[in-house]
Amino acid sequence: MPINGNGWELHLVRLGQHQGHQLVRTYGRYSVSIDGTEVAGLSGHMVECQGPGQNDTPCTSQFRRRIKEGVYPLYTHYTHYASIGFSKTATYPTTDHRMPGFGLEGTHNRTGILVHPAHDGGLFLSSIGCLNPSDALGTHDDMDIADSRARVMAMLSSLKGFRPGAFQASGTYRIEDATVVIDGEPQNWL
Repeated sequence: MPINGNGWELHLVRLGQHQGHQLVRTYGRYSVSIDGTEVAGLSGHMVECQGPGQNDTPCTSQFRRRIKEGVYPLYTHYTHYASIGFSKTATYPTTDHRMPGFGLEGTHNRTGILVHPAHDGGLFLSSIGCLNPSDALGTHDDMDIADSRARVMAMLSSLKGFRPGAFQASGTYRIEDATVVIDGEPQNWL
């Protein structure tokens, strides 16, 4: 599923299932484009729950699933993950030390699906269904918290430059013309 070349697009191409330190994860590569031009420095790898993708049933720690491939609009977020007013050094998200993040809309019964960094206590997969950017990972590797946080902050900086109006106040606001395009439903092992 290619990007459409309009607006701010985070393109995630899923590569397959990957064995993490403790759990199976889906591993892919991502890049950001604005109006069809790839943005230098905004690319890497992405880690998320194992497949298959599904948006009908909320996930639990016993029923882990990634969201379905598709195109999802983006919005700002403000809880223990925030699009503004986040900590640049926190290693675990709390309401006093928010970590950077932004959300996806249109995930049906899957709520709270975010792009956010790895954190202490979950270094290869920090949530059930969210997208965690990373540098390249080998089998059984954990994510680097500082690297993952820097990647999310760089995407937020780009989004804010693209649509500053969505970042004027804390809360949940649609980021117009900004989407994530998730490509693929691989079940193969890497």
